[in-house]
Amino acid sequence: MFHLRALLPFVIATAAIRQYSSPSHILSNPATPSDFDIPTVHESAVQARRVLHLESIGTLSTVFPNAGGVYPQENRPSGLAGVPIGLMDYYADCEPESGNPTILAISIATSFKNVAAGSNITLSLRWHPPSDRYYSAANLPRFSLIGYLEAIQQDEVEIRGLASCFTRYHHDAHAWLPGNPIHESYFVRLVVQEVYWIGGFGDRAYIGWIPVEDWRNVTRDEVNSIRLPGENKQMTEYIKAWRSWFANEYELR
Repeated sequence: MFHLRALLPFVIATAAIRQYSSPSHILSNPATPSDFDIPTVHESAVQARRVLHLESIGTLSTVFPNAGGVYPQENRPSGLAGVPIGLMDYYADCEPESGNPTILAISIATSFKNVAAGSNITLSLRWHPPSDRYYSAANLPRFSLIGYLEAIQQDEVEIRGLASCFTRYHHDAHAWLPGNPIHESYFVRLVVQEVYWIGGFGDRAYIGWIPVEDWRNVTRDEVNSIRLPGENKQMTEYIKAWRSWFANEYELR
């Protein structure tokens, strides 16, 4: 009798586990319907574009070049050729018609030196809910944009108002806009060619590739029509007002 009582918690736990979907659904889309409506590929593209619009910091991943691309003053350790490196960087959603992120490139920065030496590049983003409520990071949207950097000519920078757009997202970037006395800098766009999306757990979110046409064809109205986990309209308006206030304060100094 004692042994049966000791095993009872394990029997109950096993029965409870069986009520849930297979653990494989965490890493892949389920083959059979679940209790959740899994977003379509296009709906996932809209979510990704909203993350792009509301976030402003991501990770740029590049690969170190061979020895011929090493800058002597770097004192870089040997044996790093072909090794990937991911570094935080600013971006801004300044081209909503294409979904190509705007980046203020600093010539001396590792990511841009690697690209100049022939490296591929990706920008990885994840959603940070503006809420005090706890959310599992493993069940929140994140994705990677694969593409290439394209320099933006000065006349287009002015026509599009990229400096103003970028500093609304990053007020401190006024200090290293093109023409600053500190570092050589220039605006580039990441021309998106591929999108890999993880919307959350696989039994309730789409996981997989988003066709670039879906990414590019998302409209601003669609982006504004949805809400991400932990987001509400009041908080979104606060974030926008905060960015605008800081940009104006910096310009007035």
